[in-house]
Amino acid sequence: MDSRKLHYFAEVASASSFTKASEKLLVAQPAISKTIQKLEDELQLLLFDRSEKSAILTQEGKVLFDYANDILGKIEDARRVMEEMRELQRGEIRIGLPSMFGSAYFLPIIKEFKRSYPSLNISVVEEGTKQIRTWIERKEIDFGIISANPIETEVEVIPLLNDYMVACFSADHPLADKEVVTLHELLSEPLIFFKNDCFQKKLLIEVSKKAELEMNVTFTTNQLSIIKSLVAEGVGVTMLLRMVTISNSKMSTVPIYPPIPVQLVVCKKRNTYLSKASQTFLDFLKQKAAASNTCTIIELNDPVFPFETKEVQDPSHQDSF
Repeated sequence: MDSRKLHYFAEVASASSFTKASEKLLVAQPAISKTIQKLEDELQLLLFDRSEKSAILTQEGKVLFDYANDILGKIEDARRVMEEMRELQRGEIRIGLPSMFGSAYFLPIIKEFKRSYPSLNISVVEEGTKQIRTWIERKEIDFGIISANPIETEVEVIPLLNDYMVACFSADHPLADKEVVTLHELLSEPLIFFKNDCFQKKLLIEVSKKAELEMNVTFTTNQLSIIKSLVAEGVGVTMLLRMVTISNSKMSTVPIYPPIPVQLVVCKKRNTYLSKASQTFLDFLKQKAAASNTCTIIELNDPVFPFETKEVQDPSHQDSF
């Protein structure tokens, strides 16, 4: 049983006439009659009562007619949806973002993309790099933003952003006027971190173990806006990407020495199918990253470091963000 046979059958049943169905389908009546006969032979049932002049459905034909309408309706729905997806009038894009990064760099890109493709649905989940890698592996998201090291062979990466971490204080904090601060100095402060898979926390845990110092984590949240507000009010201190602090005048930032570079990349599972909507967004993101003037790269002569840089934090520690 194929869709063409069902289509001919449904048209004859709807019109109660082989002739009228022939005229509507623009198909010769003998061809329609032959197709219906093949369908009856296949089912080993009579679908029309041929003792009448009109094409009257048998009881078996009435049952099949209900199924045929459902099946042909779903085929038409599928054809229409596929056409909409082909024309990017429908589709879903699933993205994983680190909490620290998403609102600063990515949301303006999403807004610009939505202006071109308003009918596409974009869902964003925020987590750390480790969880984002897991979601990509399980195909629960199409692609995500992760820190560049280490990179598994199973994922394909597109370089996106180079930046570095800065220490964040309230304006009246004693360390806010320093030229640079060290991670050791931060250990003596009440710390505000992102939850769970937290790059900031892992860095300071390593330092605290080596220095045999206790770490005082006073508050955790995955909301960047809450972290900024609490730091500005003097509840605690934190470390953030330099780029996410630029627009916050209520919070003071100080470079960390040695510098802590962070490279973020777009990643997806290698050799995995992407929908046309997701591939279109990924191509758009590649273009934006290539043309972007907002990405910052650590240089030895960066003016925010008024001294010669002797040492740079090993970026291989960036297993989580």
